[in-house]
Amino acid sequence: MKPMRLISGFLTVGFWTLMSRIAGLVRDILMARFLGDGPVAEAFVVAQSLPNMFRRFFAEGAFNFAFIPMFAKKSEAGEDAEAFARDAYWGMAALLTVFSAIAMLAMPLLVLMMASGFAGDERFDLAVTLGRIAFPYILFISLTALLSGMLNAMGRFLVTSAVTILLSLSLIAGMLLADRFGWDMGRTLAWAVTVSGVLQLLVCWIAVRRLGFRLPFRRPVLTPELKRLAIIAAPAVLAGGVVQVNLIVGRQVASMTEGAMVWLYNADRLYQLPLGVVGIAIGIVLLPELSRRLRAGDDEGSRNAYNRGTEFALLLTVPAAVALVVIAWPIITVVYQRGAFGPEAAVYTAQALAAYGVGLPAFVLQKVLQPLYYAREDTRSPFRFALWSMVVNVVLAVGLLPVLGFLAAAIATSVSAWVMVWQLWHGSRKMGEAATFDPRFLHRLPRIIAASALMGAVLWGLSWALAGQLATPGPRTAALGGIILAGIATYFAAAAALGAMSLPELKSVLRRKR
Repeated sequence: MKPMRLISGFLTVGFWTLMSRIAGLVRDILMARFLGDGPVAEAFVVAQSLPNMFRRFFAEGAFNFAFIPMFAKKSEAGEDAEAFARDAYWGMAALLTVFSAIAMLAMPLLVLMMASGFAGDERFDLAVTLGRIAFPYILFISLTALLSGMLNAMGRFLVTSAVTILLSLSLIAGMLLADRFGWDMGRTLAWAVTVSGVLQLLVCWIAVRRLGFRLPFRRPVLTPELKRLAIIAAPAVLAGGVVQVNLIVGRQVASMTEGAMVWLYNADRLYQLPLGVVGIAIGIVLLPELSRRLRAGDDEGSRNAYNRGTEFALLLTVPAAVALVVIAWPIITVVYQRGAFGPEAAVYTAQALAAYGVGLPAFVLQKVLQPLYYAREDTRSPFRFALWSMVVNVVLAVGLLPVLGFLAAAIATSVSAWVMVWQLWHGSRKMGEAATFDPRFLHRLPRIIAASALMGAVLWGLSWALAGQLATPGPRTAALGGIILAGIATYFAAAAALGAMSLPELKSVLRRKR
């Protein structure tokens, strides 16, 4: 994949991920309106977090990091990649069917594991009920992730990035129908989660069949290839487990303060917007590309892919991080403060958003650095790094809880993310030239930082000048929109003037996309 095609892949995935995140933002606005930060909202946050947490064990964060390089290499070498994918698919289906049944029976224990602060009040029973309805989502979305891995390895990014919008659309439809017909809002949302998993699996199944892969049913058998896959994936599964421990720590800290579970969730969803658009795009495109380059012994091509991925990530996430910190309160009041979501909840959510914003570049850089290891089938090193990050997260979250309350969880998350990045970067120095920064990246990095700082100053000045309008329900949306547009214009003008980006290069990519 040439540099222009690599950036084009980032833009394809990024665009559809942006559409999905915008739909997710609409979903979260409706949830804030209908549920606020009350007990049903908190119960649903936990209920839908459980299948998503375990999904990262079995699919996106662990299994696919091992599956995609193996599948890509088999496909590139002309080996029987379809048989390998078929065995993996039906093996995962059998494992997750049994796991889902056990988890649904043990749902009270899982809820306590996620939110012990719920014990003894109405939130606990609600979370157990909604969790049992939503948990089968893990089966469908994990199989979807495997099929998406096949499509990504074949260079087909459109379907895998567009299909994620179905979750938000299902939840939006569920809320509107529940409001229209008087259905129970919490149960409707939980059922919508499971239905969206079925829809995503169906779309990816059709896309895989159109590529010529049939994946007929086969009784699950532990073949030598699956044993090797399990050995490679095991450390990544454990690393994913460490990440989920961090999530659990954050949920437990939040559950001690009434409403905090929703404040952190809403802040998380907003910073996930740029993280998803950039980080997911890079992760999806970069891992198969590095796997192919390393198999071909192309160190220069690997280095170029790594540098362009890092450059693209920082070009968009550094200014996004600055914006999330500088104008956190206007963003939250415009997006969420309506209906059942009041001013106090908006203030606390804005504080969490600023804390998460500090860690945004680190979360995205992990998506760039991890493929350096996974493409080499090294899943042990990221696991060791994740353990140390987990220790940092737990110590800070628990240690700062008496001082900062729920905000300790968000601060600990960002600090531990930067610790993880430092470890990944330091470990990559042993990988030779393919994992080093090239002159173009070193030239552009300080210019990206300078352009972002200038944009931050403009955002701060405008938010101070328009403080009255931002505090008024009517004009606040237009005021925030004007501030954001001014910030975007300032950043890209400064980036182009300082040499942080190349306009001819961007035009070339856009022409290629058309």
